Amino acid sequence: MAVGVRNDPFLAHTFAVEFDGLVVGGFAEVSGLGVETEVFDYREGGVNDHMHRFPGPARYPGNIVLRRGMTDAQTLWNWQNDVAQGVIQRRSGSIVLLSAGQEALRWNFVNGYPARWTGPELRASGAAVALETLEIAHEGLTVVSEP
Repeated sequence: MAVGVRNDPFLAHTFAVEFDGLVVGGFAEVSGLGVETEVFDYREGGVNDHMHRFPGPARYPGNIVLRRGMTDAQTLWNWQNDVAQGVIQRRSGSIVLLSAGQEALRWNFVNGYPARWTGPELRASGAAVALETLEIAHEGLTVVSEP
């Protein structure tokens, strides 16, 4: 019996984040990679057994959320702070999933800007890593698969 090619799923713990083609630090977590297609229902006169369903425009319902251990590098804070003061600098970037040290998948977002920055929760009784979170609003998401 011949066995077909088996594609094992990628592990989600090795990834990189790039802004404008440059790797930006190590992140502990990335979420918010998603797209939805709006669906329009249409009832045609004389057709009583079903309703037509048509695809509408794609939308990106959530922000890309990046979490990383806080350091003295204030790149993310400065970007958010500029936006808060009316200086909007949109950036394109990528979330790169790695497999065995090589690029496996790449999600590219365009025209992103910080929508929210959240600092760490500080507790004297704990020993957790202080995490900062940046949410990036964007205008589009594509995925590229490396062979």
